[in-house]
This record gives sequence, C-alpha cells and structure tokens, in this order.
Amino acid sequence: MAAFNLTPSDPSTFILTGIPGLEAAHVWISIPFSMCYIVCLLGNFIVLFVVGKEQTLHKPMYQLLCMLALTDIGSSTSVVPKALWIFWFSMKAITVVGCLTQMFFLHAISTMHSAVLVAMAFDRYIAICDPLRYATILTNARIVMLGLIGLIRAVLFVLPLPLVLGRMPFCAKRTIPHTYCDHMAVVKMSCGDITFNRLYGLVLAFVVTGLDLMVVTLSYSLIIRAVLRIPSKKALQKAFNTCTAHITVILTSCIFSLFSSLTHRFGQSIAPHVHVILASLYFLIPPMLNPIIYGVKTKELREKVGKYTCRV
Repeated sequence: MAAFNLTPSDPSTFILTGIPGLEAAHVWISIPFSMCYIVCLLGNFIVLFVVGKEQTLHKPMYQLLCMLALTDIGSSTSVVPKALWIFWFSMKAITVVGCLTQMFFLHAISTMHSAVLVAMAFDRYIAICDPLRYATILTNARIVMLGLIGLIRAVLFVLPLPLVLGRMPFCAKRTIPHTYCDHMAVVKMSCGDITFNRLYGLVLAFVVTGLDLMVVTLSYSLIIRAVLRIPSKKALQKAFNTCTAHITVILTSCIFSLFSSLTHRFGQSIAPHVHVILASLYFLIPPMLNPIIYGVKTKELREKVGKYTCRV
C-alpha cells in the first residue's frame, strides 16, 4: 500500500520521458529547442532593457509590453531548461514537489499572460476610441494595478490545482510521457478521485481563457467600428498598424494554448510524440516571436532598439 500513498513530503519522484518514441533523437531535437529559447531570452531581455533605459518609452503601452516580456521569459523558463536536461543528460526524474511546483508556475504564468493580453487590448481600445482621455485613464499607477490584479487572479485561480493534487495518492507507475508536468498529465498519475481536477482544469481552460478572449474580441470589434469611421486613409492605416502586432500575438498564443489544453482531454487519436512536440511549442514559439513582432511593427521601439544595437 505504500506505493499508493505518495504525498509531496515523500522522497518519491515522477519520470518525465521527454518525447515518446523519439528518445534516440532527443539530442537533435534539443538544437531547435535551445536555439528558440536563446532567441526568446535575448529578444525579451532587449525589450526590457530598452524600455527601462529610454524615458520616452515609459508609457502604458510599453509597460504592458514589459509585462508581456516577463511572462514570456517566465513561461519558457518554467519548461525549457528541464526539457533540455532530459534531452542532453537523460535526467528524467523530478520530485513530486518539483513537479507540482513546475505545474503551478507554468499554468499561473500562462493565466497571467492572458490577463496581460486583455490589458493590452484595453490599452489599444482607449488609444483609438478615446484618445483625448488616454493619458488620464491609463496612468502608470493604473497599469501597475492592472498587473497586480492579473497576478493575483493567476495565483488564486491556479493554486487549487497543485494543492488538491498534493493531497492525492499517486499510483506505482509514475511515468509522465511529456517534457514537463502539465496539469492533466499529472492528474492521470493519480489513483484518487480526479473529478475536481478534471472539471476545474476545464473551467480554467474555457472560462478564464474564453472570457479573456471575449473581452479582447469585444475591444477589437469596437476598435474596428471606430477605425472604419475615420475618413482619412492615412489615419485609417495608422490606426490599424497600432493593432496588428497585438492581434498577431493573440492569435499565436491562443492557437497553441487551446490546442495544448484540448488535446490532453480529447486528443487520444493524436500520436503522443506529435502532441508533446506541439504542446511544447506553446512555450517556445510565442515567447520567441512576441518581441520580434513588436520590434518590427512598433516604429518607436524599433528605432530605440536600433540605437543600442548600432553601438555594439
């Protein structure tokens, strides 16, 4: 019976297999993984450095961009180093505490990331639909408050998942066919009643992400309506250009996030290695692309980044 009564205080471990069926290719797979991770860290730290150094960028839009950069760094760092450890050294063991901690951080940061995207949509809505009051509505203090609300929401919503799982018994077979401790992957290792975790995880996936997506969609429907009323073609194009970066970031994030959540629950017909690779890409591709997208689409940021890179 001892094998079935494992709690976070026990010295027991889970085994993360990496990418099932492709163990022989782990070293080769690690090359694009590590390259994407390096680009992600480099791009996001450049954004944080440039915005921090340039007083002219101390505006709500760029403060939110810094929050996005921090969540991108956090989400990729919560997953990629352990995955590379598996690929390079076959060190697949992770303690129950470590697994639940990783699960908490990756889901909390993803929830925070969603809140930042909502705040950025609100920022664009005010900038285009009510530009004369932009400076009074979106002050620096209110941006900080939005960030704190998003952080508190993420912690409160995600914390029940590891707390409940930590009290459950785990079966003798504790092998997780993944590169990281995803919530549903850990749930499947439990021998207890997992009804709460299944339902609560589904609520988080659809209600939190769904509501955030609805708010973003509403914001952009109002933005589009306001933009289409602009008589000047030049002003119309400028207004659309201010939103394209954010829309692109939302699309890349939502596509990978929804696919990862749904395939764990309903993707039994998908090959395990395909699912693991695509699910892992959620923590690689969007964090890598986001600073590039904003660097290309935002002229002011692009010029400031060029100012520092040209000195090197």
